[in-house]
Amino acid sequence: MWDQLLQQIALSEPKALARSISLVENEVEGYEQFLGQLPVGHAAVTGITGPPGAGKSTLVDALIQQWVTAGKKVGVLCIDPSSPFNLGAVLGDRIRMSDWYNHPNVFIRSLATRGSLGGLHPHIIEITALMQATGFDHIIVETVGVGQSEIEIAGLADTTVVVVVPEAGDEVQTMKAGLMEIADIFVVNKSDRPEADTFVRNLRMMLAPAFHQTTTAIPVIKTIATDKTGLVELATAIEQHQQEVHHSERKDWLLTERAWKLIQQHRMKDINKQALKDKIASLRSKGTFNLFSFIHSYIQQ
Repeated sequence: MWDQLLQQIALSEPKALARSISLVENEVEGYEQFLGQLPVGHAAVTGITGPPGAGKSTLVDALIQQWVTAGKKVGVLCIDPSSPFNLGAVLGDRIRMSDWYNHPNVFIRSLATRGSLGGLHPHIIEITALMQATGFDHIIVETVGVGQSEIEIAGLADTTVVVVVPEAGDEVQTMKAGLMEIADIFVVNKSDRPEADTFVRNLRMMLAPAFHQTTTAIPVIKTIATDKTGLVELATAIEQHQQEVHHSERKDWLLTERAWKLIQQHRMKDINKQALKDKIASLRSKGTFNLFSFIHSYIQQ
């Protein structure tokens, strides 16, 4: 099975990619060896993040059109909130991207966070590698939109695009530091709304090298995703950043971050959360539970 999937992945077969993602999600025996044999892909990863209601899905839809029109193959991973009952994706397939589901140059997959606190899927690194091995020109990862925990996307994406709306107004001064720090590009979507120009001006001032820990100004791009305004500028800015990042030290840090996460995941594999809970409950019932001594004794086992 795995050998056949490898052959089909090398031929960019979308059905093989879809099946491989499901097998990796469910940690079917042999998946780690399978991942180790994947061809190395070079498609850059663009992370689209930002607060709920900023228009991330509509923006992704517009980006798909921009790149497909230019003859590119685009893979999209949409991270959705999990159902508390079965850990499946609550939103499922994105209605706003429904035009692309049967397009030969577009692959879209919804993934549930499955309780992951960082706004991503626990196997997002492996699934992204699968996408890269399948020969896409661009890979887009759209996160849930849950605020400060979104910073995990910075450890995955070559370019992180933070989407905001003009309504933030003066509140940009109190915007969560996590999102401010991870942005490679800021998009002010729905920029036909009142006060958009003032908001963009204030944001550019805040992000200028004199006030921010960067050597160059972070681009701030105005878009109206519903009518595709500003998408040429956004696609150009993403591609320019990815050409620069390809030759920079940041690529090494991105790969180090991914390696760290995977090693951490592997080392924690034998720890059963239910068994951990049972031990804690037993000690607490005896009135002898101390969190730190418990952790120390657990590590020493």
